[in-house]
Amino acid sequence: MQPRILRLNQAGQPIEWLDWQEAVCLFAREMIVWTLGDEVKRVRGGCSRLTGQTSQIVLPSIIATGGEQLARPRTNYPLTNPALFARDGYLCMYCARPFSAASLTRDHIVPTSRGGFDKWENVVAACRRCNQHKADQLLEEINMQLVALPFRPNNAEYLALINSKRILGDQMEFLRGQFSRNSRWL
Repeated sequence: MQPRILRLNQAGQPIEWLDWQEAVCLFAREMIVWTLGDEVKRVRGGCSRLTGQTSQIVLPSIIATGGEQLARPRTNYPLTNPALFARDGYLCMYCARPFSAASLTRDHIVPTSRGGFDKWENVVAACRRCNQHKADQLLEEINMQLVALPFRPNNAEYLALINSKRILGDQMEFLRGQFSRNSRWL
């Protein structure tokens, strides 16, 4: 499995994950303004007719791109179960026990049947037992408590969540500097 490359805008804000082919295209189009991190791949090209040398592009783990406009980090991250479970550390937010992703469910703190929304601030990872026990009730109605408050991840946190199994040390170090105080990854 090839490591992914973290793309930043010129100001150093994280934008997205790229595969090595997308990064090579940005290098070829001369859109890279600065780089960080260790080499993750060396791509060899064709042979020059003039010099006989083979061209190559060394891909670092983090690249920053420029352009006419400053690329803006996303603000509307999709709420997916894998990202939610990673945000909550694969713990049930009611009983605080660790579970595999297959054993967790999404629970709405204020149930949708009672006007709650399917958004980051209203959902937590819950084991099946706790989710079934809570059902469509409010926490105060059944004397349940959360072990941690839900939060909307910022762009750096979201990129770490969706790539947590393949993130490299230097990428995580860079992203960690931009995590919010609410982050459980600090």
